Amino acid sequence: MALIGPTGRPITSGSAKPAPAASGAHVKDGSIETFAVDVLDASREVPVIVDFWAPWCGPCKQLGPAIEKVVNEAKGAVKLVKINIDENKEIAQQLRIQSIPTVYAFKNGQPVDGFMGAIPESQIRTFVQQLAGGAPVVDQAEEILAAADDAFATGDVGGAAQAYGHLLQDEPGHPKAVAGLARCYLKTGDVERARKTLGLVRPDGGGDEAILAVDAELKLREQAPNVGDSANLLARLAADANDHQARYDLALALDAKGDREGAIRELLEVVRRDRKWNEEGARKHLVTLFEAMGSTDPRTIDARRRLSSILFS
Repeated sequence: MALIGPTGRPITSGSAKPAPAASGAHVKDGSIETFAVDVLDASREVPVIVDFWAPWCGPCKQLGPAIEKVVNEAKGAVKLVKINIDENKEIAQQLRIQSIPTVYAFKNGQPVDGFMGAIPESQIRTFVQQLAGGAPVVDQAEEILAAADDAFATGDVGGAAQAYGHLLQDEPGHPKAVAGLARCYLKTGDVERARKTLGLVRPDGGGDEAILAVDAELKLREQAPNVGDSANLLARLAADANDHQARYDLALALDAKGDREGAIRELLEVVRRDRKWNEEGARKHLVTLFEAMGSTDPRTIDARRRLSSILFS
């Protein structure tokens, strides 16, 4: 396919000016002047993906970072050139770009595949994998997270924190990395630093389950200093089993000591005896515990079942 430059002459191999500075290890911004070298010539060595975008395009802002991430994870098996169509209308016209984002893949100087619109990262990964000849594209972030999670689970809090921090250097604000690092600080008792770390999450990551879980855990830690002495609370309950405030405070005290199962047991008992007590305070605190443990935790699953049994009996 012959592409026509701004002077009316065809763009051919070797006719381009130097390319702009790369915006990633395997990603660069392209233009009409650099198209021949960056795309046509380069595609004779490795497949080159061209992302046509514009600053005013909302879906482009979703697709761009995702496709850059997957291409960089491919470690050179493919290249990515990003072209702003507002600044390079000639290329868009020659390739008949009707809407953006539009992505074309080039091999041996010719377009061989492509798609339009913002697609999920999983589909981008498949697209890149097929273009690279079936070689799997490794998600480095997931690998680092898995290693960090394993380290945390085995008690290597320092190693976990280092791994989470490494990922955050590459992907600032990554929700699960932020949550993991905050959890490391919580494990060492540094509640204040954990709270500050949680504030580093990127704007679109505030609703991530891992972030919500650590936020809930922080709320539980902040309530712990306000509870009374366990022995005194047990004495009050021995005198009056319907002293719901004493039972509620006992639940908080047990949780502060690491006995979450005991805390759940006492809170469920408050709900069983008086579900409306203190504006459903026991049930609401159970929900906070569920958020802190996560929806897949066996304790959450079991406690939710027991709570439902009480509420709907």
